Formats: sequence, structure tokens, C-alpha cells
Amino acid sequence: MIKIVLASLPFVLYVSAYAQPRAGLTTRDYEQAQRFMGSNVDQLIDHGSIRPNWLPGDRFWYRDLNAKGSEFVLVDLTKGTRTAPFDHQKLASALATATGKTYDAAKLPFQSFTVSPVNQAVMFQADGKLWQYSPQTNQLTADTTRVRATSGGGGGRPGREGSDGNEILSPDKRKAAFIKDYNLWVRDLQTGAQTQLTTDGIKDFGYATDNAGWKSSDRAILAWSPDSKKIATFRQDQREVSDMYLVTTNVGKPTLRQWKYPLPGDKVISTIQRVIIEVDVPKVITLQIPADPHRATLSDDISSSGTFDDVNWTEDGSKLAFVSTSRDHKQEKVRLADAATGAVREVFEETVPTQYESGWGAINWRYLAKTNEFIWFSEHDNWGHLYLYDGATGKLKNQITKGDWVVTRLLKVDEKARQLYFMTVGRQATNPYFSQLCRIGFDGKNFAVLTPEPGNHQVSLSPSGTYFVDTYSAPDVPAVSVARNMDGKLVVGLEKMDISRLTATGWHPPVPIRVKAHDGQTDLYGLMYTPTQLDPTKKYPVVDYIYPGPQGGSVGNWSFSAARKDNQALAELGFVVVEIEGTSNPLRSKKFHDMSYGNMAENTLPDQITGIRQLAQQYAYIDTNRVGIWGHSGGGFATATAMFRFPDFFKVGISESGNHDNRNYEDDWGERYNGLTSAADYEAQANQNYAKNLKGKLMLAHGMMDNNVPPSNTLLVVEALEKANKDYDLVLFPNSGHGFGSYSNYMARRRWDYFVRHLLGAEPPRDFQLTQKPDPRMGMGIR
Repeated sequence: MIKIVLASLPFVLYVSAYAQPRAGLTTRDYEQAQRFMGSNVDQLIDHGSIRPNWLPGDRFWYRDLNAKGSEFVLVDLTKGTRTAPFDHQKLASALATATGKTYDAAKLPFQSFTVSPVNQAVMFQADGKLWQYSPQTNQLTADTTRVRATSGGGGGRPGREGSDGNEILSPDKRKAAFIKDYNLWVRDLQTGAQTQLTTDGIKDFGYATDNAGWKSSDRAILAWSPDSKKIATFRQDQREVSDMYLVTTNVGKPTLRQWKYPLPGDKVISTIQRVIIEVDVPKVITLQIPADPHRATLSDDISSSGTFDDVNWTEDGSKLAFVSTSRDHKQEKVRLADAATGAVREVFEETVPTQYESGWGAINWRYLAKTNEFIWFSEHDNWGHLYLYDGATGKLKNQITKGDWVVTRLLKVDEKARQLYFMTVGRQATNPYFSQLCRIGFDGKNFAVLTPEPGNHQVSLSPSGTYFVDTYSAPDVPAVSVARNMDGKLVVGLEKMDISRLTATGWHPPVPIRVKAHDGQTDLYGLMYTPTQLDPTKKYPVVDYIYPGPQGGSVGNWSFSAARKDNQALAELGFVVVEIEGTSNPLRSKKFHDMSYGNMAENTLPDQITGIRQLAQQYAYIDTNRVGIWGHSGGGFATATAMFRFPDFFKVGISESGNHDNRNYEDDWGERYNGLTSAADYEAQANQNYAKNLKGKLMLAHGMMDNNVPPSNTLLVVEALEKANKDYDLVLFPNSGHGFGSYSNYMARRRWDYFVRHLLGAEPPRDFQLTQKPDPRMGMGIR
């Protein structure tokens, strides 16, 4: 029997089909579990990973959180010193005198500040005003003329003068470019005068726009020339691109949302006609090549890096190097344009059988104008490495990096010394996902590891490129932060993470695991979470958290984290939770990444099954007769696939926001990782075609205003289940997007309830209100 319950806030459609469980968990059990969620545990960590805020002169400040509150720290790398930027107590007293309120020196009412380059005064926002404080004189003054409204009211960054969030500042900081009525404009930041640079932009054929598929922004996508006289951008053509539709849920007629959203196999997709625009005397120079597909080398958007992808200006602004990517990401053309005429020269190209990518987290190619050379990233020897090409002939000069490891991000090119600084993975035997900073010469000689300590290194280079901050840790090892010079030599120690308050609660880290893939040969890595009161004589059901990629994996960041989603919290309810990075995920060899190319529905599931079985042989308390699985987005796709294609192994599944049929998901992602519809069998991979095989308990969830993965994906599965006369459960969030927004805690609680009922065989407490307490150190500090 199908029972429909209409709930309020959020409006939820719940289809229930389960038998009465035989036991129960209490509210106290759930309260114990939620202690291990997000901010509930993060606030018990002291001296955690730091975020350097760089200042001129190789200085930076950071905010250090501790058991009492926080303090600001100023580091001068040229002197090798770590000091306070101001006397916290004096500033708190001065602020109290000025406002009539009382402030705690360990909980100052701001989380960031700027430093005046003129008098080194500290500027911050608090109590609705912008304040300037002189540490030398202990003078505090307020300036209400430059304050901008901030969310939260507590004291975020000081109000910014200059451009707004949708404008792009010129390198000389005198102009800001922005979109207005589908055309590109610039604003003089001193006079406020606005100049229209283009005049023929129209709806769906405008300049510098990036509204395609799931990406929507009014921010101009462009690259200023170094001399601030030219702009490289494009005119995006979506006039014949198909539309996507969503409708709101409300009293009265719904509001229709309609926008351009091409799908795999569509005859017409978004394209970009590349242009160079002269600014002082507006002139548009169209590059003399056909329009390129709306594609980039890094991922599935033309501005994945945060700006215009795959363009390099020469220092004098006379030439523009760029890369054109084919629709299926198999062909990359390296090109050089004359900025005055728009003439384009083909330099070289790379064609691959599956899909090309230029790195992970950064685009790893550079044009070196002084020597007319290209640094190029390629996986043609099965590993992601750097190569040196002649810019005049397009011929390979030499391979720079080599070995069974991967270059992930090229951070610095020292043309004078002819050296490269880059992040790598795969060089640590303990875990191939741990990253390190390395250096090598253009000629492939004098390779050096600059961060030799075991673990995952996260690096921030100073703007001068002379120093870097290094934070290293592992999932089960707390972080250490230091500052080094570019030879890797320690300059000053910064922080050592203290988790003593966290471990006092009974918390323990996840267990790093290693298993063999379904081929019986390839090593796979992951994490396992167990209850803090684990009884090894008992049998525990397994919950497999899955994100199959192929552009990412289940674990994600391999640095230390007190909470990874709700994995430990769910384990606390009586489960063993596992995350396994399956084959076809990135950051390994090209062969590893391509294992399921053309058959995305494999979803790493054979690896998950064989991995869990191997863990059960190692840990007797794992019960492979009770295995559940859940995931979000691509993980939602994988979860439903698991329940339909492996129904005898996976007994309970929760599929959230899944792209169940990639013909109903954004064109670039599917066509990149699965191939064009003419070359891959999308129909055979669609989940709705296998819904009739369901045996276990399946909950589906989706936001009805999901502009990333449209809800039709889940509704196709719902329809197929009903046609097959299968029971299922459904949670809908009518006005929510891809991640469910403010209802994410509600979804987490429903997820817990579902696994408790159907996998653990217990009754959960009714309508438990899952909450996460904000970190008090992030508050205003007023008492």
C-alpha cells in the first residue's frame, strides 16, 4: 500500500512501504550521533589549518582559533617572525570606549581586516561601521562613509571600494569591466564614467556571458591584457540552443524559470566567438577562426578556474595564446592570435581517444613569450606530466616531468631560472592521493621535493613567489602549518593542530583502508568509520557512501577533517560507513581514469562490492548481508544503479539528486566523460530501464528547482518504478535547488531514519530535530 503524507516546511511527498521494525533507537542515541556533525566537532579543534591573507612585502596575517576564542597573527617572512598585528586587549578596550559595549579580547567582533599601505593602520568592520586602528598610537576612529552592508551583521570584511562582484578590475586598478544589456562596458574607478565597448550584443548572443547549462552568472568572463589596454573575451551564441524549464510551488500560478540548457546529443550547443577588445578607443577585433564549442580544458565550463579559461596574454599585450577544445574534449588546438589583426596561427594540437584534461584545480599550460615556448600538460605516457614545446615550430623539445605519478597543479613558472614549481600526487607509497610541492628545471633535471613530510600538503604561494605556506596532514593525523622559502627550507613554524578537546568526547578518526579493485590487481584507497563504542564481537551493517566521479571521488580532500559529511555521525547509530575511491576516478593514471569511459553506469560499483567483501574478511564485525548505499548527484545516480543492477548485494539505498539518465543532464559533462551520444549507448546506461529489478528499499530525493540536475531525472525513475509495480520512498523539496539548502539537515535526518529502519532493523525516534551548533568563536564577541 502506498501512503502519501503532506508535510509543512518543507513541503514533502513521502511514499512509504516498509514493515514495522522490531526495536528502537532513542532521542539520546540521535543526540549522541549529531555530536559528530560539522560545526559540532569543528569547534573543538584548536590551532587548525590556517588561511594566509597576503600583504605587501612577503607578509601575511591569519586568524588562529583556540579554546578561549581567537587571535590574529602577523607573519613577516623576510624577518622570519610571528607576532601579533596589534594588542588585542588594547583594541577591545578602545572599541568598548567608542561604542559603549564590552568586548572580549579573545572574541573580537570581526574575522578579517585590511592594512593601510600608508600608515600600517588596521581597518575592520564592526558595529555597523568601518574602523581604523593604529597599533602604534592606540587611536581608533570610525568612518561611516565607506561601509557597505554585509550579511550576518557581525563584522566580516571591511567594505570594498572600487568594483562590485560582477566587475573585473584591470591590472592597473583604474578601470572595471562589466556586462550591461548583453554588451561589455568599462567604468573609470576615479571618475565613475562609463564607456560602452560593444554595441551589437543581444539576448542569447551577448559578450562575456557565461550562462550555459547549470552555470548562471552576471559576472563578466574576460582576461585583461597586462597593460590594461585590451580585453580578451568572447561573444556567446545560444540563440538556437534548447531550453530547460522549472516551475515554483506556491499559492496561485507557479513561476516558470526558463533558460538555455543544452543536452547531450543536441544538434546545437552554446558556442563562443573569440574577440579582443581595445579599451581606450573602443574597437572589437574578431579572431579569424570559427566559433569554438563552449568548452575548456579544465572542466565543464569556460570559467572553471574563476576567470576566462585557457588564455595567456603576452606581457606587452601584442599576442594572445589560447586553447580551443572540441565538443567531445578529444581534440585540443594550441593557438596564437595577433591582438591587432585577429589573425590566428595554429601552433600544435593534441588528440586523445577518450578525453583531455589540463590538470586538477588549475590549468597546467603556459605560453612563454620571451622564448616562444609552451609548457604543455599531457597524459600520453599514461601519467599526467609537463612537456616543453617550441612555439615557432610546434615541435616537442623535451618531456619535463616523468614517472608513475601525476602533476596536478602548475603553481609557478620561473622563466629566468627556467624552473617550474608544481603540486604532485602519487609519490607517497602510503597513499597515492597525498600531494606534495615539487620543483624541476625546464630540461627535466634537478627534480626536488620541497615538502618532504608524509601526508597531504596544501600550499599557498606568496604573491612575490618567494615563499609559501605549507599545511600538511592526513585523515587520521592532525595538521601542521609552516612557512618555507622556495627551496623548501623552514622559515618559521606557524601552528600545530590540537584535537585534545575533540578526542575527549570519544571521537576517533576514520580508518584508512586499502583494497583491490574488481580487476584483482589495482590498489584502491578509502576511509572507514566505526562507532566510538565499537563491539568487535557484534555484526554491523555497512553503509557505502559513494561519489563515482569521474571528475572526483567519494573521499575528496585527503587532509585532516573532524567531520566528513555525516559519516561518523551515521556510524555512531550502529553502522560501519565506508568510502572507497573506485577506478575511473581522477588523480591516478590515465588508464585508471578511463576504465569506465563510454559506460558511465559502471559507477565504480564492482569496486565497491569487491572492496566491502575484502574489508569483511579483515574485520569480522562487518556484515555483508546488510549493505546500504547512498550518494548525492552523481552518487545518487550510482545509488539507484546499485539497487537496480546489484539488488542481491545492496539492500537499502538513498539516491539524492541523481542524474539517472545523462541525456537529461548538461551536455558537456556527459559528452566529456562518456562520449558523444553517437559513440556511447546512453540508453543502456539510463537507470529507469532497470528499475524493474529493485528488490530492496529505495528512497529517492530531489529538489524541484534543481537547475544543476533537473528533477526530471528522478521522475523518470519514479515513473518506471510505478510501471513495474515497485514500492519506493520519495522526498521532494519543491522550491529547493541541487543541495536542498536549508533543508539539508532534514534530509540527513530522513537518511538516518531510513537506514536505521531498514538496515539496522530498529525504530528511530520520531521527528528528531537535527541541529548543528555554530562555532562560538565565529560570533560577534559582544558580552
